[in-house]
Amino acid sequence: MRIWLRDLRTKKGLTQEEVAERVSITRSYYTLIENNNTGRMPTVPVVKRIAAVLGFEWEKFYEDDVG
Repeated sequence: MRIWLRDLRTKKGLTQEEVAERVSITRSYYTLIENNNTGRMPTVPVVKRIAAVLGFEWEKFYEDDVG
């Protein structure tokens, strides 16, 4: 699970649905990303859009042990 991603989202007061809408993906896909359960990494464009919505450097998403 990407706890740091969930924490950023909740600190911004956003639901998974709201993030997904802003990123132009489904809520179910965003949930899989947040739970680190997609089976593969999301594409860079999707990660960049998530980063823009949640306010982090997109490269952070690909770091191994992000706290």
